[in-house]
Amino acid sequence: MPVHVSVENQLPEDLHRAMGVFIDQHPHWDQYRLVQAAIAGFLFQQGCQERAVVQHYLGGLFRKQACEVQPKL
Repeated sequence: MPVHVSVENQLPEDLHRAMGVFIDQHPHWDQYRLVQAAIAGFLFQQGCQERAVVQHYLGGLFRKQACEVQPKL
């Protein structure tokens, strides 16, 4: 069973504001996805090569919003 760490953190106001602006401009992102991508990116850049971390890192880079199919009129 995967280990989950519950994290509670207070962000500096400027980072919190920037995160809110980013999420407003990119509605397919949410605070959880953003934090996961940031942590995975940091760990990867620090040399972590665990498969799960690399998958989260690459998923954050390449995950796109699902395409919505428009009905034909």
